[in-house]
Amino acid sequence: MSEENSMRLGINGLGRIGKLSVWHHVGRGYFGELIVNIGREAGRSLEDIAHYLERDTTYGSLSSFLHGYNAQPVISDLNEAAGTMRIDGVKVTILREKRNPLEIGWRDHDARLVVDTTGQFLDPNASHDTAKGSVRGHLECGAEKVIVSAPFKVREGDAMPNDAVTTVMGINNTAYDPRTHRLISNASCTTNCLAHMIKPLLDYFGSDRILSASMATVHAATGSQQVLDRLPKKGAKDLRKNRSVMNNIILTSTGAARALALVIPEMGTIGFIAESVRIPTASGSLIILVLNLQDDLKGSPINRALINGLYKKTATEKSDGYLVYTDKQNVSADIVGTPRAAAIIEGHETHTRTAEISINLGQIKGLDPSILAALDNTIARVPVTNAVIYGWYDNEMASYVNTLGDRTVSIAETL
Repeated sequence: MSEENSMRLGINGLGRIGKLSVWHHVGRGYFGELIVNIGREAGRSLEDIAHYLERDTTYGSLSSFLHGYNAQPVISDLNEAAGTMRIDGVKVTILREKRNPLEIGWRDHDARLVVDTTGQFLDPNASHDTAKGSVRGHLECGAEKVIVSAPFKVREGDAMPNDAVTTVMGINNTAYDPRTHRLISNASCTTNCLAHMIKPLLDYFGSDRILSASMATVHAATGSQQVLDRLPKKGAKDLRKNRSVMNNIILTSTGAARALALVIPEMGTIGFIAESVRIPTASGSLIILVLNLQDDLKGSPINRALINGLYKKTATEKSDGYLVYTDKQNVSADIVGTPRAAAIIEGHETHTRTAEISINLGQIKGLDPSILAALDNTIARVPVTNAVIYGWYDNEMASYVNTLGDRTVSIAETL
């Protein structure tokens, strides 16, 4: 093992994001060993876990992912007693005993950096000894930094602790301070895409000219949904979560609006609403972003060419590859697995419509009555452009896991 890749990475959870993070980091080769905690027995043996890691319904085989169509098997050297295997030469240790982060024992495995992919431990204020487990348990048992593959959930009335931060790569990743922050949220796949869709427009127009914004994500199914209809648990409020994801379009909610304000604070001053719809596909999602923009008749009119030009310019000038612009006509399958981007703007479908709206100045709060009295006409007409922009993202591997992997390596480099 070379000094360049001798660091061990802890991964808690082996669901969709956990499994694909193993694929990502094996392929990337930055970490010399992966310590993966699943906290329970799975299948009949370690061989069954290897079987799960090697095959994926959405992305094909791990060997083909790493080496193409003529690849040979990449998992070898299974040791049931030690819980170890090698994947393409990288040692992977599977822990199958403890689910509570406090009890995992990262210190014993020299895993200073941990990525929690379970989606279970999201309150950064919860004490490390919380009965059901807490993200701070990872710190208590040896991790120096913990990256959470989901947005933090802070209880109403609580403030975000000083040692926690939410970042999106290519947007506010420099907000992470290695001297201060120990808990880092990589936000959600939707927030990553949305942030890269909003940022070029906010930089150009400014928050004052964005009168309102809304988005709807047409989102692929997730593991929390039901294959067939199921009786809801006691106290369940959203009965749609128990309906078959294979057969329905299901209305649900998203925390993207709240998380967006954490990574782009200017969005906190803009009226913004976010909705989500789940559909029966395995991966590949779409954000439909709608903006109301105050037009400037003295400058360049807001139209399709202007907005697409902003995205083209950003995609060309930024070298990180997180924003991609395309004039091609895509469907969701086209963006699953590739390219490596947080957001893929479908420029072919950008639409704008400008109209004048009437504003009764007499209804504006705080306006001096003497000003109104001096006016012949208290009705002002303001040009407003409605813009609709479409952005694709692979909510699993290509968009989210890749940016999560970049965040992980960037933090590892500060240790």
